[in-house]
Amino acid sequence: MPRVRRTQEERTAAMRARLLDATVACLFERGYARTTTTLIARRAKVSRGAQLHHFRTKEALVTTAVQHLFDQRTREFLDAFARLPASADRISGAVDLLWSMISGPTFYAWLELLVAARTDARLRKTVTAICARFVDVVTSTFHALFPTAGAAGDVAPGFAFAALQGLALDHMVIPEAPHIGLVIERMKLLGGILLPRKDAP
Repeated sequence: MPRVRRTQEERTAAMRARLLDATVACLFERGYARTTTTLIARRAKVSRGAQLHHFRTKEALVTTAVQHLFDQRTREFLDAFARLPASADRISGAVDLLWSMISGPTFYAWLELLVAARTDARLRKTVTAICARFVDVVTSTFHALFPTAGAAGDVAPGFAFAALQGLALDHMVIPEAPHIGLVIERMKLLGGILLPRKDAP
C-alpha cells in the first residue's frame, strides 16, 4: 500500500514530542546543570533552528517537558485506576500507582528542576507555578477517586504525596532499602483508617 504522508501539524507534533522526551531523559541522566539545548537537540535528532523555533530558552524547554510528563503520567494514573477491578482495594491501588509515578525518571527530572530553582529566581517562578498546578491536580484527583472522604480529603492527598516524595529520595540513594516497602504498606493501612468505610475496602 502507498505510504501515507503526514501533515505538517503531525510532523511538528512528533518533533516536539521528541524534544520533550529527550529533555526529560537528559535531566534524568545528566542533571540540570549538564543538560544543554545542544545536547537535547542532538538526542532528539532535531536541528538547532527547529528547536529554537519552538523553545527559545533552556528554561522554557525543560519546564515544558516536565509539565508535559506530569500531565501524561496523571492521565496514565487515572486510566490505570479506572481499570482496577470493582473488588480491588482502592486505597492500596492508589498508593501503588502513585508510587510508580513518583519513583521513576519523571520525578528525578522534576527534582533536578527543584534544586536548580533554589538559586535561579526566574526558573523558581516557573517551577512554583507548575508545582502549584500539580498539587491542585493531585487534590482534585483524590476527591474524584474518593468522593466521600470528608475532612480526610483535605489532609490525605498532601500527606500521601509528601511521604512518598520523601521515600523516593531514599529510593534514589538506596534502591533496595528494606524500609521502603514497609513504609508503603503502612501508608495503605493508614489510608484505611483516614478514609470512611464506604471508600475503604
